[in-house]
Amino acid sequence: MRYGSFDDSRREYRVDTPRTPMPWINYLGDENFFSLISNTAGGYSFYRDARLRRLTRYRYNDVPADGNGRYLYVKDGDSVWNPGWKPVRTRLDRYCCRHGMGYTVFEAERAGLFCELTVLVPPGEDCEVQRVVLENRSGSAKDLSVWGTVEFCLWNAWDDQTNFQRNLSTGECSFEAREDRAVIYHLTEYRERRNHYAWFAGIGPVAGFESDRDALLGPDGSWERPRAVFEDAASGSVADGWSPVGAHRFRFRLEPGQKREIRLVLGYSENPQDRKWSEDGTPNLEKARAALDRVASPEFVDASLKKLETKWDDFLGRFRVESSCPELNRTVNIWNPRQCAVVYHFARSASLFESGIGRGIGFRDTCQDLLGFVHMMPEKARARLIAVASIQLPDGGAYHQFQPLTGRGNADVGGNFNDDPAWLILGAAAYIKETGDWSLLDESVPFDNDPSDAAPFFEHLTRAFRKAAGNRGPHGLPLIGRADWNDCLNLNCFSMNPDESFQTTVCNDGHTAESVFIAGLLLWVAPDLERMADHVGHAEFVGEIRETAREIREALESHGWDGQWYRRAYDSAGRVVGGAECDEGAIYLEPQGMCAMAGVGKDKGWPRIALRSVIQHMETPFGIVLLDPPYSRYRPELGEVSSYPPGYKENGGIFCHSNPWPIIAATMEGMTEDAWRWYRAISPGFLEERSDTHRVEPYVYSQMIAGKGARRHGEAKNSWLTGTAAWAYVAVSQWILGVRPDWEGLIVDPRLPADLPSVRISRVWRGARYEISVERDPSLAAPEVTVDGERLEGCVVPAARPGDVVRIHARAP
Repeated sequence: MRYGSFDDSRREYRVDTPRTPMPWINYLGDENFFSLISNTAGGYSFYRDARLRRLTRYRYNDVPADGNGRYLYVKDGDSVWNPGWKPVRTRLDRYCCRHGMGYTVFEAERAGLFCELTVLVPPGEDCEVQRVVLENRSGSAKDLSVWGTVEFCLWNAWDDQTNFQRNLSTGECSFEAREDRAVIYHLTEYRERRNHYAWFAGIGPVAGFESDRDALLGPDGSWERPRAVFEDAASGSVADGWSPVGAHRFRFRLEPGQKREIRLVLGYSENPQDRKWSEDGTPNLEKARAALDRVASPEFVDASLKKLETKWDDFLGRFRVESSCPELNRTVNIWNPRQCAVVYHFARSASLFESGIGRGIGFRDTCQDLLGFVHMMPEKARARLIAVASIQLPDGGAYHQFQPLTGRGNADVGGNFNDDPAWLILGAAAYIKETGDWSLLDESVPFDNDPSDAAPFFEHLTRAFRKAAGNRGPHGLPLIGRADWNDCLNLNCFSMNPDESFQTTVCNDGHTAESVFIAGLLLWVAPDLERMADHVGHAEFVGEIRETAREIREALESHGWDGQWYRRAYDSAGRVVGGAECDEGAIYLEPQGMCAMAGVGKDKGWPRIALRSVIQHMETPFGIVLLDPPYSRYRPELGEVSSYPPGYKENGGIFCHSNPWPIIAATMEGMTEDAWRWYRAISPGFLEERSDTHRVEPYVYSQMIAGKGARRHGEAKNSWLTGTAAWAYVAVSQWILGVRPDWEGLIVDPRLPADLPSVRISRVWRGARYEISVERDPSLAAPEVTVDGERLEGCVVPAARPGDVVRIHARAP
């Protein structure tokens, strides 16, 4: 069943009912100020860091009820309703929600009153703007009251939810009004240590306000039935020691056919410490006032929407495909790169599944995420690589996560995830291949954010490789540490205490537990590191890389193959994990993809054999499960992986992040139809018809889909913030469509399935545009490529000059 539809011309998804299986959300903002907004207007806002600078409250235990947000109430006679339907849930005669590129629009109508609510974060501004247009389409005049409301968070979202003995006494607001606007300032802790404040403004003639939650909701009220709204009585309360809110009331009459526009603005401002106060001793509010002067212009919203459109024209114009498959076109051209850009900002920190409290930006996560956004915003990719390298430890290891506001590693999460360092190599190589900017390797970057201990970026890569590859166990394979890419495969953390985290409990590393996956990953990135070492003239290190890779490959061929697939690991007792002798968890997906991509045992046909085993044991209509069979009981020697019910998350769920690896490997092995089938199984553009089962948004990837061992097989969770976005984009754009950057040229090596007899691709790379037409020809053994009419030897198209247009024709096997 569908709950909406794609509008490709407007780059929107139109939700036609508020009763979606889960909240379907959009992200607003792309600089410092961000908002999440659902199809019923739920969500929250924050400045840079969802934990430390949260502006509005959100209660996660309501999931999937989505009962919090910025709510607009319309009182028309005795009827009170919301254009997003919630929280009052009054029946609407018409409803739709249009999620676009950085904006969301609600269109609702009841009893002849039409409301259009446009919500966006304007480029260059630290605020969220709501434009409300009301139109009387009935035959009689209407006397209306309209309330715009938010509930402020007391900045630190964790403390706000836990420290009630303090925060129920700290809430503080002030109010000011003039003829064309009214503003509620959230000033909690501004008198003390904070130099920032939030503000909520009503632009237009405001007829009353509330800033105390009790006054707005009433002692027995709720957001579903706020007393002040239903009684249409604004008391002008000023929060003092209780929960602060922002609520503005507008009152006016609309004659038949008449329209009225009002605006609501939620903003953030901060002052230098020496300018916190005005001369009269009151808080310095000039930044908020100046921002409001800018956004109060009648043309401001339309101008901001145009800026967003122009920005996304640029971003989305850098890789485009035209094919006979509309699902492929909209996924590759619009929604997959859109998701990659969102994931750049938030990694895994702020969604309706990630609270923004417990996680910052992951070291390995953001290095992989870069693969999906580097072509759109290379300058931000470079800055992110430097930020990631800055939390690397002097021994080459790393903090597992860092906080976006401070840029410092999260000590409470720690490190010792032994795959982390290797991903920095992958990210650096992707950046240089895309941009040709070799200067990155010479950039001076500190270790552990210590300016006194800095080294060229290439030294960070050197230590990363030596850390991941130099610590090996009894089989010659890399030690796993606390875990590798699979955070839940904790082979050194034997927890029997339900009150401790697998991620931070004691790691009893006896230098025995080894990872086949890390070995495959190192072989995958070693050629790129070798190329970078050669560029900077480190000939001795080039030899070290080659010798280390040879040793690891030999160890994999001796101890990493199980006859029909690649093993997963060796536990702390030296026993095989992910082998035919295991009664459960006999085959894991990660090494089948990564080791096949790295060509382990290619001369023996192992990659193809392993991928056939994936088809036999792991493939489902909803994607490939992470392991099979799932664990039916808890196994402390394996850690968190066996703590989930069978079929969920790492215990046999379809962990979408790792599905693109066998897709890539399959294209390398000529298994094109298998790659195409696997790609479609997890790609949201192809899943719209099964939204009842899938449940999450049909326009973005999810982290996990319940596997065949689960009672709710096919149900997805953890949408938006997932490494699936970047890897799926790489799999389809660089391997199925076959256009990928390399060191000196653009590789054109498409592998089209029968469903795609021809495609046209436009790719901007290093300032030039490459217009590529591809025809499928199954009789060929290798692609035939012509460049501007001249036949090319091989498939690497030399880099053109910036501004040039290069015309390429390829015949694909």
